[in-house]
Amino acid sequence: MKYDHIMVRFGELSTKGKNKKEFIKVLAKNIRGALSEFKDIEIISRFDHIYVKLNENNPFRIIEILQDVSGIQGLSLVLKTDEDIENLKKVCLELVKQETGNTFKVHAKRANKNYPIISDQINREIAKVILQNTDLKVDVHNPDILVSIEVRDEGAYVFTHTYKGAGGYPLGVGGKIMHMLSGGIDSPIAAYLLMKRGLKIECIHFASPPYTNVGVIEKLKDLLGKLNKYQPEIRLNIIPFTKLQEEIYKQSDESYAITIMRRMMFRLADRLAKRRRFLAISTGESVGQVASQTLDSMNVINAVTNIPVLRPVVCYDKTEIIDLARKIDTFDISIRPFEDCCTIFAPKNPKTKPSMDEVLKFEAKWDYESMINEALDNVEVIYVKKEENLF
Repeated sequence: MKYDHIMVRFGELSTKGKNKKEFIKVLAKNIRGALSEFKDIEIISRFDHIYVKLNENNPFRIIEILQDVSGIQGLSLVLKTDEDIENLKKVCLELVKQETGNTFKVHAKRANKNYPIISDQINREIAKVILQNTDLKVDVHNPDILVSIEVRDEGAYVFTHTYKGAGGYPLGVGGKIMHMLSGGIDSPIAAYLLMKRGLKIECIHFASPPYTNVGVIEKLKDLLGKLNKYQPEIRLNIIPFTKLQEEIYKQSDESYAITIMRRMMFRLADRLAKRRRFLAISTGESVGQVASQTLDSMNVINAVTNIPVLRPVVCYDKTEIIDLARKIDTFDISIRPFEDCCTIFAPKNPKTKPSMDEVLKFEAKWDYESMINEALDNVEVIYVKKEENLF
């Protein structure tokens, strides 16, 4: 007996009240996109679940793909069948015989309240048949085999296996965000966490040739290729930053260079975000990790923008970030020895508690606004798309 559907559970999305219908619509669209290689599957949207009708396709490959789609809490490989109790007995018995183990439990849910048999009685009827026709024993706490039954208006769904999903919200429901991508370990993880919360990302990177190597750009493209698993197309904006960076070192004390450099980056990200009509910018900053990420530094740096700055890994320690990087397969790319402009130009003794008055004094020495406008007028745009990468 073959399973013929995958049941998609919403999890957190189920709490969205009046917005739930729109969230389900976006999730169904994302599922169709993720499964584009399967031409003959069917996506069936309902208020409590989405169903993927397999039509003889490989269910395990489909589940593997869907586990990376944000907004999905869990996935069950199910058999849709008639809800008649005698039919359910036969179906459940046959499915249990296909499993391995010594103990079982039956868990029925009667979503169709017009069904004449209550959930507890369904459990008893099915368990009785299994006990009479197999050597299995009941274990209600830690069974080897969990036989689940959901009786709904359109029929009954029977399943014995459930797989964990990515959680979060469907990509796109939270809007778009301008993400500052350095090429290190942290910023790709921040991007991944943002996408899990339903935010579409567009990236901005600050390049300083000839000080930075062209290999950094290839590194970024490879990182975004990994992130294409979660967002199929990502726009990367390469900002020419050399002139600004050189001028910072000419006009300011070295100890303030990283603070002013970050302020210029935030100004550029802010203006590009507004130009693209995005509502926020984001970074991979984690509190206290480097001099520019102390609260004092963040306060001075943040002052140049009036839109929200999201920092998804702000309270993660480095070990947690590295674990996530290994999980989504970005770690080995991030540690390639191509340094970005922040690393190359890092001062020996940066201020961890910079003074706003001092920063403004240094910035008043030169016309950085014209340089910012020039940089924005010379942005290089690269699109990294899923079909260009192999997974």
